[in-house]
Amino acid sequence: MPLSEQEQRALDEMERSLYQNDADFVNTVSPRRGKPNYRMMVVGVLVGVAGIIALLTGVVIQQPLIGVLGFIVMFVGVLLFVSPPRSSSSDEDIAAPATDSGRSPKRGASFMDTINDRWDRRQDGRS
Repeated sequence: MPLSEQEQRALDEMERSLYQNDADFVNTVSPRRGKPNYRMMVVGVLVGVAGIIALLTGVVIQQPLIGVLGFIVMFVGVLLFVSPPRSSSSDEDIAAPATDSGRSPKRGASFMDTINDRWDRRQDGRS
C-alpha cells in the first residue's frame, strides 16, 4: 500500500532532519560505497572451487575428514568472495570525528562510554 502525500512529505522531512542533525549516525549506518575488490573475489571463487573439489573427493573416497575440511575451505572461499571492501583512511577519518573540545574519542573506550560521551555533547550543544 503506497504512502499518502502527507505521509511521504513527513517521511522526507524526517529523513532530511536526520541527515542534517545526526551526521555521525548516518555515517555509521550507511553502507560503505567503496570499489569492489576483484582480486579478493577471484581468490574467493578459486578457494571455493578448491573446497568443492575437496568435499567431493572426500565423499568419493569415503573419508569424512577430507569432506569436512573441503566444506570449511569452501565456506572460507564464500566469505572471501562476499567480504566488503576494506575502508580507506579517509573513511576512518569520517567514522571518528573530533569532538567539540578538539579531542578525539578515546581509543580503548567501551561502547557505552562512547554513547554517553555523544549524549553529553548533544546535550551541551542544545543548552
